[in-house]
Amino acid sequence: MATDQGKIVNRGEGTPSRTELDAFLADIGARKTSARGRLIFGLDATASRENTWDTAAELQAEMFREVAGGGGLDMQLVFYRGINQCQSTPWTSDANHLTWLMSKVMCQSGHTQIEKILKHVEKEDRLLKVAALTFVGDACEENPHVLVQAAHELGRIGVPAFMFQEGDDREAKRVFQDIARVSRGAYCRFDPGAAHQLAELLRAVAVYAVGGLRALTHRRDAGAIKLLSQLK
Repeated sequence: MATDQGKIVNRGEGTPSRTELDAFLADIGARKTSARGRLIFGLDATASRENTWDTAAELQAEMFREVAGGGGLDMQLVFYRGINQCQSTPWTSDANHLTWLMSKVMCQSGHTQIEKILKHVEKEDRLLKVAALTFVGDACEENPHVLVQAAHELGRIGVPAFMFQEGDDREAKRVFQDIARVSRGAYCRFDPGAAHQLAELLRAVAVYAVGGLRALTHRRDAGAIKLLSQLK
């Protein structure tokens, strides 16, 4: 169900080898493309992440301004919370607008809905090429096989999932790693409250969304190095 611009929209519902990566990048170049990089920012907004939600909002805004200022980045926020609630915002190139939208979101108790985010990304890519999915969460309460199947489809269409785990939940780590692997993305864990770690990772993905692997190789911050170690 779509609403007016500026309001939240309810949409309802192993490391690759060099050869595999080359084929993946070639496939991206052969498919429909946007003149601007398009990045979907997925977030777990359940109660367990309430203490770090504001931090995530500030970091994504900082990352957005830094990279979008260098040219060509559109972003969309998708989050889940409460009982069966998964929502997305309109696409925007305005960091302040996206930050304002995030400020209106209040975390609510509920189960994870990662599958819905993966399916949403696939639908958006059918409309216009999506460069990547960035997901930040701390838990996974869904069927791992279902999630891996959905992530495999993202890998097939050329949308890597960059899975960032807050904390050290073992089940979440295993599933997040599998999602990243089959989608040809990357996985990284960051410590709760470690804003600088998440900021580096988000900036690295945004650079990738705009300029691809070549742009990422020019960065030497820790976030870029972590991602490159899995993408090469």
